[in-house]
Amino acid sequence: MVQVATLLLLRHGRTTANADGGLAGRQPVELDETGRAQAGAVGERLRAVPLAAVVTSPLIRCQQTVALALPQADPVVDEGLIECGYGSWEGQPLKKLAKEPLWPVVQQHPSAAVFPEGESMAQMAARAVAAVRAWDARLTAEHGPEAVWLACSHGDVIKAIVADALGVHLDLFQRIVVDPASVTAIRYTPLRPFLLRLNDIGGDLNALVPPPRKRRRRTGRPADSDAAVGGGAGASG
Repeated sequence: MVQVATLLLLRHGRTTANADGGLAGRQPVELDETGRAQAGAVGERLRAVPLAAVVTSPLIRCQQTVALALPQADPVVDEGLIECGYGSWEGQPLKKLAKEPLWPVVQQHPSAAVFPEGESMAQMAARAVAAVRAWDARLTAEHGPEAVWLACSHGDVIKAIVADALGVHLDLFQRIVVDPASVTAIRYTPLRPFLLRLNDIGGDLNALVPPPRKRRRRTGRPADSDAAVGGGAGASG
C-alpha cells in the first residue's frame, strides 16, 4: 500500500459572530475570548506533532487561530481555503436567514445553492478539495509519507472536504459537524481517502503521526487480514 502524508484540518476558534448567531462569511470577524482560549488549547494538543507545513485561509479569524495555536509556525495563505462567498447573506442573523426561500435549499440540497451576489456551495467545495489535495500531493513528494501538515479553514469548507473524503454527495454534508477549534484528520491514498478523525476536540493528536517505515522481509506468506489491501485506516500509512 503506498504511504502518503496526513492532513489535519483545523477549524478556527469561536468568533464574535458565532457567539451572536450571525453569518460572518468573509467579513473580518475576529476571535472572541472563548475562541482565543480554544486556539491556545488546540495548540497544546498540536505541540508534539511535527508539522511539515501550515496553510491557512486568508481571513483574520483563521490567521489568529494559527498564530495563537502555533506561534512558531510560518503559515502560508491559500485563497482556496477561504470561507464560502455568502454574498448579501454575510453579516445577517441566522434566524433571519432561516426565513429566506434559499434556506431550505442550503440545508437539504446544498449542491444547488447559489448565494445572492456570492458563490455556489458546489464552487466552494470544488476549490477547497482541489486546494487540499494539491497541497497533500506536493508535501508527500517533498517530505515523504510520514509528513503531517495542517490546514486552518472554516466550518462549511471543512465539511465539504470531509464529504469528498467519505465519497458522499455534497447534499449530505450538512450531516457533518465541525466545531470551532476542532481537528479533523484525513489521509489520501491512491486508492481512496481515509477519515482518521472527525470533529476531534480532545484526543491525542500525536497518535496520528505515522511511525517510520520498516523494511519488509519477503516471506511469501499471505496477509493476515484485508488491511494489506486498504481494509482500514491503518493500511493507508
